[in-house]
Amino acid sequence: MTRTVRGAKVLITGAAGGLGRMFAERAVAEGAASVVLWDVDPAALSRAVGELGAISRGRTRVQSFVVDLGDLGAIAKTAQRVRRELGNPDVLINNAGIVRGNGYFWQTDNGDDTRPTIQVNALAPMYVAREFLPGMIANAFRPARIVNLASAAGTIGNPRMAVYAASKAALIAWSDSLRLELEQADHRNVTVTTVTPSYIATGMFAGARGPALAPVLAPEHVVDRVWAAMLAGRPLVELPGSVRLSRVLRALLPTRVFDRLVGDGFGVYRSMERFTGRR
Repeated sequence: MTRTVRGAKVLITGAAGGLGRMFAERAVAEGAASVVLWDVDPAALSRAVGELGAISRGRTRVQSFVVDLGDLGAIAKTAQRVRRELGNPDVLINNAGIVRGNGYFWQTDNGDDTRPTIQVNALAPMYVAREFLPGMIANAFRPARIVNLASAAGTIGNPRMAVYAASKAALIAWSDSLRLELEQADHRNVTVTTVTPSYIATGMFAGARGPALAPVLAPEHVVDRVWAAMLAGRPLVELPGSVRLSRVLRALLPTRVFDRLVGDGFGVYRSMERFTGRR
């Protein structure tokens, strides 16, 4: 699987629109055997299946499942259906994510904002991966891939997105630990790629401003970079390169110096002031 997903079974969460839909299009274009779309929006899923089916012209089986990733029990039930109807996926792209609110932490509603954000962004990828990992590991002679879409917000604190940043920090820590566990257990047919992009122009972060050296990313660029890394089994994708720079500076500089130089000077800490999100 170093060059293509041709003949592979691909499962994508949050696949009805945005990056998830674009990943699905890429899989269909490369001749995947099946592309499984998970999303909470039944109408958008139906449109995606119809349009992707037209593109594939019968070469790829495109199937959708309506699933709320905030319902951890629904993940297990839907995974059972996938295994029964299509078999275990070879490629899992944990793409789904949500962001809630635009206030300081104490101004948000813990029940409406905190719980679903942690469940969808952090817990759901773990539960989804746990469902399919045994099958990926057992098929030792076939390369398998797991992609976890995290965020640069998980590498650096940022005002007005405390819960979102916490959820992505948890996802990053789990994702890289899973990578190391698979290597340590010599299950090297399964590779994990963690992705930490800055803001992407999909509408999810509408109103947010890209800090200095980190302009809002074009979705097509993100998909190209992530797809290439996934096929090659690379462990980490940081977009843009300034995400790595900020991570290095955070480790080297005293906290208050970093706050002034990067947080305030580069505008990172002001980037969410005009956030509106999807309407």
